[in-house]
Amino acid sequence: MISRALKKLDWILVLSALTLVFFGLVTMKSFGLGVPASPSLGGDYFFIRQIIWAVFSLAIFFISAVWIDWNFLKTNSIFLLIFYFILILMLVVLVLVGHTIRGAASWFRVGGLAFEPVEVLKPVLVLLLAKYFSKRHVEIARFLHLAISFFYTAIPVILVILQPDLGSAVVLGAIWLGMALVGGIKLKHLAALFVSGIVISLLFWNYFLLPYQKERIISFLNPESDIRGSGYHAMQSVIAIGSGKIFGKGIGLGTQSRLEFLPEHETDFIFAAFAEEWGFLGVLILFFFFGVILWRILRAGIYGESNFEKLYAAGLAIFLFFQAGIHIGMNSGVLPITGLGMPFLSYGGSSLASMFLALGILESFSIHKKGIFIGTEDRFKEGILGT
Repeated sequence: MISRALKKLDWILVLSALTLVFFGLVTMKSFGLGVPASPSLGGDYFFIRQIIWAVFSLAIFFISAVWIDWNFLKTNSIFLLIFYFILILMLVVLVLVGHTIRGAASWFRVGGLAFEPVEVLKPVLVLLLAKYFSKRHVEIARFLHLAISFFYTAIPVILVILQPDLGSAVVLGAIWLGMALVGGIKLKHLAALFVSGIVISLLFWNYFLLPYQKERIISFLNPESDIRGSGYHAMQSVIAIGSGKIFGKGIGLGTQSRLEFLPEHETDFIFAAFAEEWGFLGVLILFFFFGVILWRILRAGIYGESNFEKLYAAGLAIFLFFQAGIHIGMNSGVLPITGLGMPFLSYGGSSLASMFLALGILESFSIHKKGIFIGTEDRFKEGILGT
């Protein structure tokens, strides 16, 4: 039964995701010698911990894909709503008494582990919106339904901004906008939302954004205005990418990351660290495998049995595309620095586990088509023949 389920898996999708994880591990290993992090792990702190998270995430993927039939979400959304509100409650707690890491109260600290609820919330929001839009795909043109779906997204967005984590807030907003467009939003409603977005942005700029967040946006528009301050990270990242040239400096020879000129090179700026060592050709290979992941996700949606599966696949692709696009954009100086990791590549257990969980749910829809688990028909036939 399990062997047949494994044969039904999209191994192109799985191996492509694991390839990106491998690229991230190699990059972390290359600059790990300069990290005096742990007596037990030594300089390979990020490398070893990410291997552990990768094994854990892969286990989550296979459990969610093979052993759990997620088709129950098509008819019963109680579990999904409960999980969603639990995550919202966790975000509220974080805003009030959260553990601050890198300037944001986004993590729950338990011993030596740090858990980031917003990373789990991203695929959960995709599921929630897919469920909502699939049940109302005929009436989605009505502004009321669009407003309710916006409400589901606005609550976590506001809480995430208050942490503050502007990058994740933008991704959550992009998930809603992309899925609303796929679901059939009217252009006049989109125009109204665009105007509302401008008004909200002005309010946040004047009353909610912290000084350092404003500095990041200003330094994005003119990085040279404060190279030693707010523009430092952006300039170092662009230097790292440019110094990689065509073939890269070689694995372990990236000076910007190894000499600590490039900050947070295992998370926020891992694309720049990768580009410096692997060069333009390495970046093309990275883009190829990421493109394969998006292709296989959309392909799964096309062959999905219901609008729920199709919308979930579209939302998952939108989520990964926007998060990767924002990360690459801020690393290359095209977008403001928001502190957002690269999917599958950056260090982080919460992010890696949630993305493999999302892929596992997608694969579960294919394996458990029509609510029949792989092997059920065969066991039924064997039961008849055995009587």
